[in-house]
This record gives sequence, structure tokens and C-alpha cells, in this order.
Amino acid sequence: MDNRLTTREAAELLGVKPATVYAYVSRGQLSSRRDPVGRGSTFDVAEVEALARRNRREAAAPAAGELSVRTGLTLIEPDRYWFRGVDAVALAQRYAYEEVAEWLWTGRLPHGARLTAPPHLLAAARRAVAALPEHSGPIDRLRVATAAAAAADPLRFDLAPEAVLGTARCLIPTLVGALPPAGAPGGGAEAPGDGAEAPGDGAEAPGDGAEAPGDGAGGPDRLARQLWARLTPRPAEPAAVEILDLALALLTDHDLAASTLAVRVAASAHAHPYACVSAGLGVLEGPLHGAAGALAHRMLAEVLERGGAAPVVADLLRAGRRVPGLGHRLYEGEDPRAGALFARLAQLPQAAAALAAARDVVAVTARHDGRLHANVDLALAVLTVSCGMAAEAGETVFAVSRTAGWIAHALEEYGERPLRMRPSGQYTGPRPPQPMP
Repeated sequence: MDNRLTTREAAELLGVKPATVYAYVSRGQLSSRRDPVGRGSTFDVAEVEALARRNRREAAAPAAGELSVRTGLTLIEPDRYWFRGVDAVALAQRYAYEEVAEWLWTGRLPHGARLTAPPHLLAAARRAVAALPEHSGPIDRLRVATAAAAAADPLRFDLAPEAVLGTARCLIPTLVGALPPAGAPGGGAEAPGDGAEAPGDGAEAPGDGAEAPGDGAGGPDRLARQLWARLTPRPAEPAAVEILDLALALLTDHDLAASTLAVRVAASAHAHPYACVSAGLGVLEGPLHGAAGALAHRMLAEVLERGGAAPVVADLLRAGRRVPGLGHRLYEGEDPRAGALFARLAQLPQAAAALAAARDVVAVTARHDGRLHANVDLALAVLTVSCGMAAEAGETVFAVSRTAGWIAHALEEYGERPLRMRPSGQYTGPRPPQPMP
């Protein structure tokens, strides 16, 4: 009897009710033997374990027609997500964006990692961005900067892992450095403050001289500090820049979002990393993927202007529109990225009004639909509204951050069978042969 299980034990191992165990027997999926001592049946351990493994594989398999892609980067569960098996929120709270990016790329966490833009790439990207019309959006600028940097890099076709990593470490700071300073033509919407405007040459905004390089996310050589000067002309207050760094780290990857899938398709064709990032940026510009942050920003600004969320939410619902910043198909409750950002924003005095407005939106909407919880777009909107950033700033933060994740996915895809992202079309046209037109 050592290798036999009772009905109750077999049901527990399979995660089903005892009646289902007998259904497996009747369908020939399990064999049973009458217990000579008791009144029930017994089951072979190995056979039950094999069925349990088969059931788990079938449960994890994608539905018919659904694309499934192997990845060891991000796992999303109903209430949290993980980067290479490590709690992503805890990782982002402890490490800077550059270090989280290195973890995704390499599985290592080099302390004090930095990303530096090569002068020739940065110069090419700035020239290209400067030629755009003043009304160009942030994704326009990032796409053009990516293409210009690619054209300036003769080694872009080298897909060896170390070469791709080198490209990643250069491209992200190049994208940030190519953006116009906030307050300059084409930069942030808020007028420059007293001496807070960043220099016109695109260098980071000057600090007060108190910070040494590398002192937290606010250090002048950190990406969050450099990006801050492109998002708002306000002085780079260390606590606020730390929150921006947290947002960058939290948004680095989120499994196979639409833009990430586009990146993997490009990488499957062995497109170079710049082209892969361009593919991601192209999808991100779609209104169903990248525009939610700007919509949430404008909603919060209106809530603050009108003194409450109720009339704003009512107008949105009356127009048949969704309330931006709420709900996420992958999380049953609040988006864990939003929760982490809200907790830090609560410690920022100037964010109090925008944070209260966001909570008012959630409370008012809950009376209409209690299943809708805050997502990361709403938390980003609190940051952008409270720090004097333009409505599109959240989109910029998202795109810059996600570039690291896109390159991590490209690295994975380069190691797979080429051109495996080739689904078959389901032809629905007229049956041939048809007469020649």
C-alpha cells in the first residue's frame, strides 16, 4: 500500500473533489483498485502524479489561436509581479532604474550602474530631434532620436549579447539627452521658473552644488535626474526625483504588452536593437496603449479645477468614455505599481492635492463599479500633475523606462529560432480561381 493513495489523498494531489477522481476513472484517465481492507478505492501514486502534471500543463497552455511566447523575464500574478523571480516592487524600491535594467538584461545587479550616452550618438539624435516641428509629441521625438542614433552606429547589426547590451546602455541615455529641456520650445508645458530651466544644450538642470555624483537617483549622473530636466522646469527636488526613479524602475517590463510583442516580432527577424525599439515605440503611440497617462493627467487636473471627482466622472460616463487610470486586466485589485507609487507620493507635500483627487476618483467610481481599482497610469498622473509636468510626461516616462524591457526581450528572442513569430493567416476572401480583373 506504500505506492497507493486513497481517494481523498488522490483528490488533494489533483486539486479536485473526490467525485472528480471517479470521473477520471470512468474516462480511463486513472485506474483504480478496490481497497481490500476499507470500502473505497486506491490509486497508483505515479499515475496520479502524472495526471496532475498533465493537468497543470493543460491549464497553463494558451487558448486555441492564442500566441504563447517563452520568457524568463517577468511573471505577473493576480496581485503582484516578478522580475526574474524577484518581487519587482521590492526590487524597484531598493535599486535605481539603471540597476533594475541590468538585472533584467543580465540577471546581475551591479551596484551603482550608470548609463552614458556616447557623444556622437547624442549629437546625431539631438540634430534630428531639433529638426522636428515644435508641436511634435514625445514619442515622435523618441522615434526620431532612435532612428538617428541607429544611423550613427555602424555596429548596430552586431547581435552578439555583449554588443546588444552595449547598445542598450548607450541608447537609453541618448534618448533622454535628445529630448528638449522643459520650458524650451517643444519641451514641458509649464513656464520656466527662476533659474530652473535646463541649459539649452540639453545638459541636465544645474543642481545646487550639494549633491555629489551618484548620491541616489537625484545625483546628476543618474538617468532620473537627467530625465527630470526634460519633464519639468521646476528644481530637481531629491524626494521627487527619487519617485520618478521609482516609476522608471517599476515600469521597466510588464510581460508581453502589445509594444513588447512588436519588439519580439522584430527581434525574431533579427532586426537590430534600434529597430526593435522603434517597433515598440510605434505601437506605444497607439491610443489604446500609450495615451492613458495623458488622459489620466488631464482628468486629475480637471478634478482639481472643479473641486471634486463626481462631476468629472459623471461627464466621462455620460459621454460613454472609460474613466482613465482605473482597472487592469491582469490584476484583481489595485495595480501593485500604483500602490508603490502612491505610498511614496504620500510623503511628497506638493503631491497632496493631486493624490487626494486620485483617491476621490477611485471612491466615486467604486460606487459605479467596485471592480475598478487604480492602475499605474493614475499614479503617474499624480506625479506629473503635482510636479508641473505636461500631460504627455507620463508617456515619456513609460517609453524611456520600457526601452530597457524591450531590449531584454530582444536579447531573449535573438536566442530563439529565427522567424518563429509567423502565425498563419485565416483566409476569408473569395475562393479561387476567380476571373482575371
